[in-house]
Amino acid sequence: MDQDVESPVAIHQPKLPKQARDDLPRHICRDRTKRKIQRYVRKDGKCNVHHGNVRETYRYLTDIFTTLVDLKWRFNLLIFVMVYTVTWLFFGMIWWLIAYIRGDMDHIEDPSWTPCVTNLNGFVSAFLFSIETETTIGYGYRVITDKCPEGIILLLVQSVLGSIVNAFMVGCMFVKISQPKKRAETLVFSTHAVISMRDGKLCLMFRVGDLRNSHIVEASIRAKLIKSKQTSEGEFIPLNQTDINVGYYTGDDRLFLVSPLIISHEINQQSPFWEISKAQLPKEELEIVVILEGMVEATGKACSVLGCLWDPGSFQPGLTFLFMGKLHRTHC
Repeated sequence: MDQDVESPVAIHQPKLPKQARDDLPRHICRDRTKRKIQRYVRKDGKCNVHHGNVRETYRYLTDIFTTLVDLKWRFNLLIFVMVYTVTWLFFGMIWWLIAYIRGDMDHIEDPSWTPCVTNLNGFVSAFLFSIETETTIGYGYRVITDKCPEGIILLLVQSVLGSIVNAFMVGCMFVKISQPKKRAETLVFSTHAVISMRDGKLCLMFRVGDLRNSHIVEASIRAKLIKSKQTSEGEFIPLNQTDINVGYYTGDDRLFLVSPLIISHEINQQSPFWEISKAQLPKEELEIVVILEGMVEATGKACSVLGCLWDPGSFQPGLTFLFMGKLHRTHC
């Protein structure tokens, strides 16, 4: 509300956002030099955040299962092969030491000698027996005898430890394979997001669709504005996250994603875009991250897809579209 100097009558300004209140030229130079800005979410969909100076690295080892699942595939496969290879070599060495200490190597051709493991004549055969024991293959050529109590104890230890290793590593690989990241490939956002008038209201809009016939169950969508701010007390908050209402109070944020839908955010007085003008928008260092969550119908697993809106300065000419920025999908 502004007060006129010459008249005590208050002049009420229309409740329109600053984009609509500003009188701006219609023609905008397209040859404008774009600034290179460090983005919170990169174009490939990965968050541009690096954890540095982490002193308590032991916390990653306390949750070793999640740490292994989060590793890249090449490291995961390497650890998978190394764990089995090391355990086979370790127990193969122990089987060879037992045979060596008992003197089985000196009585290989003696039919009257009862070895700990029959037909074990070197480290290679001990290594093969270790693999047969841990994988429960049991070809029958190398068999443990009842005259070797230390071998029986070692057989029990290796069988139990091998079951634990199998359960841990196979479970880790199964969880990593069954992650619904690939399901996000068929959840697509529109190429551009626009701001235009809709039912007499200025709205930020974009589209989202599912390419598969199997639906996303209980799909919901959220949007966050990531922008640094300074409080009234002078505190600077970097990468402050502000919620963008895309239908929370009306239920429009809960989607029945059978056909492509238009997601709309009304720019009203509660919107974080209310005081940002059309001329000021290209200068703002901000990002909009759209989060689509739901459950995959085929597997029942939760899936989350990110859409990152950046480059809000790429304007389109005319009055209808005030700004246009590209939306890119990222994975879970």
